[in-house]
Amino acid sequence: MKHISAIIFAIAIVLAAYFLGNAYVQRATPPQIIEVTGLGNENFTSDLIVWEGQFSTNSTDLKSAFEQLNNDKEIVRTYLTSKGIDEDHIIFNSVQTNELRDNKYESGNYVGSIFRGYQLMQTVKIESQNVAEVEGVSREITELLNKGVQFNSFPPRYYYTKLADLKIEMISKATEDARMRAEKIAVNSGSALGELISAKMGVFQITGQNSGEDFSWGGAYNTTSKNKTASITMRLDYKVK
Repeated sequence: MKHISAIIFAIAIVLAAYFLGNAYVQRATPPQIIEVTGLGNENFTSDLIVWEGQFSTNSTDLKSAFEQLNNDKEIVRTYLTSKGIDEDHIIFNSVQTNELRDNKYESGNYVGSIFRGYQLMQTVKIESQNVAEVEGVSREITELLNKGVQFNSFPPRYYYTKLADLKIEMISKATEDARMRAEKIAVNSGSALGELISAKMGVFQITGQNSGEDFSWGGAYNTTSKNKTASITMRLDYKVK
């Protein structure tokens, strides 16, 4: 009986040594994996422009201020349509009213304020795919000053309506770029590329062409440049055969 027990004990020791040794070998020689990052980018031109401007008037009488602002609104509308802007693309936002007052001090102490009048402001917005036309208007809109309208023009914002399709194209380019890099690494190391283990998409970025803008961890989205560059990265992990 003792002899059988000794044999069983010896077999148990051999098996334990085998499994421990095999585990060590596997840890010492983990599966070979190639990790690569591919880049896809594309230059494109915006096909949608959004431009805004603001006009205002001042008066001590609120009713007179409204009448003057409405008169200026029609001047602005007429001017824009004369430049070829479709009236359906012209949006006038609600009127903002501010009461103007001057602070009064005596011996350095605040004692109240003096009513100076009302300032009324209204914003006009144009959203159009006729980019060149609206660009021209945004540059020439100061002509309204000659018509007595106090007008302030804001910089246009540029967008792209086919962004979803562009993103899919960028993912395809970045994936292909990463695969080619992985194949080159495998060949140079005397191996062959195996199956794809995982694929992770990086941040989608849109920057102005030749702008020197920095990429953002959250994704840059340029709206100030008409000509832009879209880019995205893809990280692929492959097994090596």
